[in-house]
Amino acid sequence: MRGHAILRVVSKLLIPYVLLFALYVQFHGDYGPGGGFQAGVIFAAAFILYGLIYGLSALRRAAPQRAVELISAVGVLIFAGTGIAAMLSGGEFLNYGAFSQDYTAQGQHLGIIIIELGVGVTVAAVMVLIYSTFAGRGRS
Repeated sequence: MRGHAILRVVSKLLIPYVLLFALYVQFHGDYGPGGGFQAGVIFAAAFILYGLIYGLSALRRAAPQRAVELISAVGVLIFAGTGIAAMLSGGEFLNYGAFSQDYTAQGQHLGIIIIELGVGVTVAAVMVLIYSTFAGRGRS
């Protein structure tokens, strides 16, 4: 895409806003439509756009494959760790009410935010991994 200056400039201007919108969807998903999965896909779409415009090698420099694999595992650990933390707090697995003894709605809110963060991180990392894996395949 070296010859497509307009696409390169527009994508460079657009990608930060796409990432910002992904953060908005992530952290306001408990109030309205959205949440971890949608935010993860939007976040990954920004990286995939970067890879499409600037090439796979530029994407792998910006998001190294090993780091993305590690981030996907961390997202799963955030999800599972939240459930285990709820169990250690005296509740059932993923029963967020156990996070707050006085006001269970506050515990529910905290648990949902943490779970959605884990989902968002995992989805974003896995989508980038899927793209980079398929884009890196040679024609046979």
